Amino acid sequence: MSFGDPNNPYGQQQQGGQPGYGYPQQTPQGVPQQGYGYPQAPPVPGGYGFPGAPTEMPGGVKSARVMLYVIAGLQVIGAIIFAIAAAAVNAAKNDETLKDDVQFQQLADYSGGALWGFVVFAVLWGVFAVVLAAKFGKGGNGLRITTIVFGVITAILGLYPFLVIGLVHTVLAVLIIVFVAKADGGAWFNRGRQPQY
Repeated sequence: MSFGDPNNPYGQQQQGGQPGYGYPQQTPQGVPQQGYGYPQAPPVPGGYGFPGAPTEMPGGVKSARVMLYVIAGLQVIGAIIFAIAAAAVNAAKNDETLKDDVQFQQLADYSGGALWGFVVFAVLWGVFAVVLAAKFGKGGNGLRITTIVFGVITAILGLYPFLVIGLVHTVLAVLIIVFVAKADGGAWFNRGRQPQY
């Protein structure tokens, strides 16, 4: 055995009565001992006892939440516009000069019904956006997926038939999808929660 050989795969060992020979040295009393020569890792802040979980909603997720409220507000404005248009069609339908025009009456019936249908849909879609935004604080991965699906449908509906006004919806919906689908959004929605008893 050669004790000073630099090619020795077991490292340099010491001769004599000194510690070495493959055994770790003892630490003196009063010095804290660290396991296997590695320092202890600092504690990781975690949410609800799960390490690494975010404790505060990331900025992108907060922005997506605000955008959901904006979409809900735009839905209310859209519902008001559709209701005014439906009321105008109904008023024109009841006009004495147009009562004899059968084609206009049929068109008015169809248009009035379609406009009232748009009113109901706009209100329900706005309520859905508010419900999603309200659950961002404690929702899980299912809420994240639902929000992404909501964003996709909103983006598609924003393109047709309401191209000008719908463009705002489309941009907001795409931003919601991006912010919720990012890694920090995934970490927020997948964070551990305390079990409910």
